Amino acid sequence: MTIGLVTLSREGALLADRVRRAFQNSDMYVHENVEGKWDAERFSSIVELTGRIFDKHEGLVYVAPCGVVVRALAPNLKNKILDPAVVVVDVGARWAISLLSGHEGGANELAVAVGNILAAEPVISTTTEALKRVIVGVGCRRGVKSEKIVAAIQAALKEAHLNLPQVRLLSSASIKADEEGLLTAARELGVPLRFMTAEEIRISVREFDHSPFVEEKVNLPAVAEPCALLAGRRTRLVLPKRSYDGITIALAEES
Repeated sequence: MTIGLVTLSREGALLADRVRRAFQNSDMYVHENVEGKWDAERFSSIVELTGRIFDKHEGLVYVAPCGVVVRALAPNLKNKILDPAVVVVDVGARWAISLLSGHEGGANELAVAVGNILAAEPVISTTTEALKRVIVGVGCRRGVKSEKIVAAIQAALKEAHLNLPQVRLLSSASIKADEEGLLTAARELGVPLRFMTAEEIRISVREFDHSPFVEEKVNLPAVAEPCALLAGRRTRLVLPKRSYDGITIALAEES
């Protein structure tokens, strides 16, 4: 996906630059009044800029107020098939909001990806996604193959009498963000993968089973259970951690 990153502020430029570095095909656009040197094109009007780049990129990420973005997008909207995926991030990096073309255009997945980069909460309001309430927490050793992770997830879902269409997210610790087997498994299953930071896991007050083994290996109290619980809202464990051929799976459900 080709990404355009747009911001009006220095704080936003710092965030946009982090996202830009994570995407191979991306361009950054920074308002002309923002101080500093940026690897970006300068612009004076966000409305004019949006009209010019609307059809250039498959995805647009704005670090700006939602109202400003909506007004800039409005004159350019065609339909949910042709319009680019649009995600809006606040300058505090609290939220990554899937604003436009969420399901068909890929904004839901883009919101999760941006959320992973910035440790922001992805906000997805698509009805079909909201009906999915299961979150799969995954812990695995380095170098594990994707087919083993897929098999472990399927085994856990079967044990809990659940199925894949009910799964909204896979979740793991951010130390696994470059784990190719896990990334491939998520793509094969067609489920977004959200990463929780080490800090989020360590300071969590949620109840989960602590693992001395995990603590020794990755300096975290656990992975599968806290990630399943923390990746959603109003969650409860419906399947405590299980080990399948060295892969740890826990299932949580949102109420």
